Amino acid sequence: MMMTSDWVLILDETEALCEMILSSEPAIALQQAYDAVYSDAQIVEAIYAFNRMKEQYEDVQRFGKYHPDYHTIMKSIRQQKRALDLNEKVSALKIAENDFQDLLDEISLLIGKTVSEAVKVPVSNPFFASGSSCGGGCGSGGSCSCSA
Repeated sequence: MMMTSDWVLILDETEALCEMILSSEPAIALQQAYDAVYSDAQIVEAIYAFNRMKEQYEDVQRFGKYHPDYHTIMKSIRQQKRALDLNEKVSALKIAENDFQDLLDEISLLIGKTVSEAVKVPVSNPFFASGSSCGGGCGSGGSCSCSA
């Protein structure tokens, strides 16, 4: 592929967009929430313990209720998940992640619709999916109006 002035302009605009995204309020809030969680030794240890328990949980899932530690592991994984979910710093991180993902989804839709109205952009938030040309009916059980 040959580098033209159009490509250079696109790359310059891409870098500018990246800088804007990284300096946005959701990105800064995400970084602060991430730092708050991973600078707390107790939370980090709880996350590592939860990840170790997830490995045991996956092993239990292969055998189901016939696994000898089924009830113990199932109860423990739920307790650890709940403890993490109820932690203020962890919940703030999850909210910040969702806000940042919404920003990225909105930018993706704007770029996609700039290219063509027929572009299908995958998004994580159903609010943004309703703006797609498909109407959200293909895989959601609703009536689909797309011409696929």
